Amino acid sequence: MTVTPERPQMPFARPNLLDLAPFYEVLRREAPIAPVTTPAGDPAWLATRFAEVRELLGDKRFGRSHPEPEQASRISTAAVQDGPSGDYESEEADHTRMRRLLTPAFSAKRMRALSGHVQELVDGYVDDMLSAHDRAPDGVVDLHAHLAFPLPVAVICRLLGVPESDRDHFRALSDRMATYSGQDAHEALVEFGTYMAGLAEAKRTDPGEDVITDLVRAQEEDPTFGYPEMIRLCVGLLFAGHETTVNRIGLGMLFLLTRPDQWAALAADPDGRIEAVIEEVMRLGAPGDLGLLRYAHTDVEMAGVTIRRGDAVIISVNAANRDAGVFADAEEFDPDRSERGHVGFGHGPHFCIGASLARTELHAVFATLARRLPDLRLAVGLDDLDVRTDHLTGGVRSLPVAW
Repeated sequence: MTVTPERPQMPFARPNLLDLAPFYEVLRREAPIAPVTTPAGDPAWLATRFAEVRELLGDKRFGRSHPEPEQASRISTAAVQDGPSGDYESEEADHTRMRRLLTPAFSAKRMRALSGHVQELVDGYVDDMLSAHDRAPDGVVDLHAHLAFPLPVAVICRLLGVPESDRDHFRALSDRMATYSGQDAHEALVEFGTYMAGLAEAKRTDPGEDVITDLVRAQEEDPTFGYPEMIRLCVGLLFAGHETTVNRIGLGMLFLLTRPDQWAALAADPDGRIEAVIEEVMRLGAPGDLGLLRYAHTDVEMAGVTIRRGDAVIISVNAANRDAGVFADAEEFDPDRSERGHVGFGHGPHFCIGASLARTELHAVFATLARRLPDLRLAVGLDDLDVRTDHLTGGVRSLPVAW
């Protein structure tokens, strides 16, 4: 297989939920920054090799904004990541402010303090799984519905100050926003913004110890922090704060349960192996079939191509984390590997601000299940799972397990 002169159309077909399209290996080898056509039908560059992906993630010559937004390539018809965002003139300053406002709430110290609450939640959800197992005539329980979904939702609701009773409402909005559905996806984004604006206004009269209250206060005190920007940030936090972790829990359990030796090893020594398992899940787990979208703010020469000012670049973290030039047996799930340094949480100034939160949740989930349900197994084959193929972040709709 070789790279053809035409622009390949994304997304590329993948054999299953855990493996990437073989074409990514060809691109890494022959064209690490290649011209492609996005699912929205627009031209873009696709970066797949670890070296270029890491460089792009930290390169300030690329951003989420565009010098001429109306001329920008779109990556998809979903509303979550369709095209440019933010103001071209103030993007760097806006990003610096966002990090300053949010870092205290998502710090490693804050996450350590939250870990006890997370563990209590996980124990309660596993108790519910055990009860559901006893009631199920076939002994099959949906791990997605009982644990992978409700845990990240409960945790992000507590951090942001969102009523957990609203979870079905904002979950439905999140699904619509991230589905390749064109107009409905963008209508859902507007509805989500209206919902978050209502929560923000309620915090003005009834403040709490939560992130939305902090952002409302910051917006009141800083005239350069616009109200629409604050609402967009709240929407993004609520969406990313549960959606990405839900998927990582599901993918992580699939990697472990489709490799009984790895699950048995974790069950035998959860304290000793958990951290390495989490990092391998973050390296190899590949939610979604696209990547991070950036626009060149100036002409850039990289990997033998010229990326022009305004060009769209899709940064495939999924492909970079499987670069055989960096990771031995890169396609294998191996928590014992010596190579570290994946870009599953990004790199540089845009390193995921929720990394410590995600690690805290994954630690509690995988270690608790390994201790309490060492005989856990998948109740269906990998190819029989209900996969969200029409969704920007992918994942499963259910995860049937038994023991």
